[in-house]
Amino acid sequence: MRLTPRFLLSAAPLAALPGRAVAEGMPQLHFGDPLLQGQVVWGAIIFIIFYVILSRSALPRVASVLEKRQERIQGDLALARKAKQAADQAQHELLEARNDAAERARVDIQKIRDMAKADAQSQTEATATRLEAEIRQAEKEIVAARDNALSHLSEIASSTATSLTERLLGHANDEMVSNAVERARG
Repeated sequence: MRLTPRFLLSAAPLAALPGRAVAEGMPQLHFGDPLLQGQVVWGAIIFIIFYVILSRSALPRVASVLEKRQERIQGDLALARKAKQAADQAQHELLEARNDAAERARVDIQKIRDMAKADAQSQTEATATRLEAEIRQAEKEIVAARDNALSHLSEIASSTATSLTERLLGHANDEMVSNAVERARG
């Protein structure tokens, strides 16, 4: 064994004290004392008795409490794992339901758009058909009004020419004015 300077420094004050001072300062280290020997023997006997009593009665109870606690913890953990799995499954089902609902909504919206387009197209076609019919009717009325106006054109021209001739000349011959209008027209 090698002596280090630290060991020597710590042992130096003890070496300076006489042996009786060490025993008197710490009587529990004086093993030559019969009182100390009795205390050590009785301490060992009491320790062994306590150990036997505790190992036979209290320690098995503590062990059973610890086992029950461990079983309860394991049961709670298993229950928590099952609850987590159920929650994960419910979340997955909810996500699927949400996606399905969104897809159905997209399909419904597309159907509504298609129906709206079809309705708009049919209304546009109906309006176009109605307008075409109205245009044809208006064209017929215009042709009829033109034909009617053209049929009375000779009368109007004759009447106007007669009025002007009477004003200018003071008298007018209706037959002669009508013949002049017919020659001018034809």
